[in-house]
Formats: sequence, structure tokens, C-alpha cells
Amino acid sequence: MDDALSAEAEMVHDRPGRLREFWFYFRENRGAVIGLWIFAIFAVLALFGPWIAPHDATEQFRSAILQPPAWQEGGTWNHILGTDPLGRDMLSRLIVGARYSFFVGIVVVTIAASGGIIIGLISGFAPKWVDTIIMRIMDIILAFPSLLLALVLVAILGPSLTNAMIAIAIVLQPHYVRLTRASVISERQKDYVTSARVVGASTLRLMVVTVLPNCLAPIIVQAALSFSTAILDAAALGFLGMGAQPPTPEWGTMLAEAREFILRAWWVVTFPGLAILVTVLAINLMGDGLRDALDPKLKRS
Repeated sequence: MDDALSAEAEMVHDRPGRLREFWFYFRENRGAVIGLWIFAIFAVLALFGPWIAPHDATEQFRSAILQPPAWQEGGTWNHILGTDPLGRDMLSRLIVGARYSFFVGIVVVTIAASGGIIIGLISGFAPKWVDTIIMRIMDIILAFPSLLLALVLVAILGPSLTNAMIAIAIVLQPHYVRLTRASVISERQKDYVTSARVVGASTLRLMVVTVLPNCLAPIIVQAALSFSTAILDAAALGFLGMGAQPPTPEWGTMLAEAREFILRAWWVVTFPGLAILVTVLAINLMGDGLRDALDPKLKRS
């Protein structure tokens, strides 16, 4: 008897914690680990960009307008990635621009996820007629192309980075509503919810304390993917002149300012485009790793 108890205690002691288990499955995906490292660099640049950048992002060097990168003829190591049409240092603007992109992702995901989770919980627990009304509204929003709807909303609110973030959050919210509602309906049928209802748990407690924690795994994955979508949409709105306004060093706005110089100064378009590409790819890879680590069906036995 004592041997059995000691063996059971040893098994419990050896069982990995949730964080360790999460990291075990996450690191199985090599691409996700690479994406995590790139995202970490991106976050550091966003937090400390103004102190890391070699120059002020808005400072104009009139004697070095459209100077090529350092390795190309005519370039200097004072401006490693060259300068833009106004003589501003490209490397400094890219580093500081990471702050705006990171800020857009954080704000958009926070607004979209918070609103979407609340509406999804209400829809999952509400009477059928309320659920039908909510879901039909979400279907109407999803029927519009996301970028077109964001453009319309920004045109109504006025072009600015703040209004662009609000528009993108509204566009992304239906995805969270549908995902949360589906998870809630699935969880409501399980025994632990029935037990909580039998012992007298209120509807609010069932929603927030009992059901919601078990619905978070797919929502976290969706949040990671929405982060990259928000960066892309903000860059697209900036490129169209409806997002961040000059001289803000936002990557999409940098592309918009440089589009007429594509043929004579390749670096003013290439580097902001690469920054968007690498960041979005890293976040998507990290999202795949989160899905593998959080979805029990994908875990290896």
C-alpha cells in the first residue's frame, strides 16, 4: 500500500507543470521558435526604438537626400540603409516604426478580443432569438471585404492612426464572436457546467468563471493571428493615406511616401516592405506553434 502511494506521489511530482508542458509542445515546432525570437526582437525595438535608433526618425539630412545603402556606391555607414526622399535615415525610421506597428497590434487585439469575447459569451448563453440577431449582425459585417469595410469606417471617422485601429478592431471582432460562441455552445453540454448549474451558480458565474477559462485556447491562437492581420491592415490603410499621417514613421505610410521613387531608389520601398513581411511571417509562425501547444487534439501522445 505504501509502495503504491509513494509511486503515485512520485508520478505526480514528475508530472510537468502547465507552462513546462506548453513549452515542450511549442518548441516541437521549429518555425514557431524562430518566429518567437523574431517577435521578441520586434518587441524590444518597439519598446526601446527611440534609444536604439542611430538618428532621430524625423530629422532631415538635406545633403543626403535619397542616399543609397552603405554597401552600394554613394552610400555611407552614417546611414546604413540609406535615406528617404526627405533625407531621413531609413534604419532609424524602420526601428521607430516598429513601435507603431506593435502598438497597433496590441490595441486592435485588445479591443477586438474583449468585445468579441463578451458578445460571444452573451450569444452562447442568450435565448435563441437574441443569438440569431447577434449572429446575423456578425454575418453582415463578415460579408464585406475587411479592408473595404475598414476604409469606409476610417473615411467616416477621419484618417488617423487611432481611427484606423478602431476600424480594424471592428472588422476583426466578428471572428472572436463566432469563435467564442462556438466554444461556449460546445462547453455548455459538458457535465461540469451542468454540475455548476445544479449547485446554484448564476448565469454570470457560469459564463465568466466556469465556461470562459475552457474556451481560451482557440481565442489565444486567434489573437496571435489577428495581431499580424492588424499590422497588415494598418500598413494597407497607411499606404492608402487613411492610416497614420506623415511624418509618422509607420511602415505603411513609409511605403506610400516612397512609391513614386520605386524605380530610382529601390531601398525606400524594399526595406519597409521587408519589415512588414518578416514581422507578419514571424507572428504567423508563432501562432501555428501556439495552436500546436494549446490544442489537445494536436498534442503528441
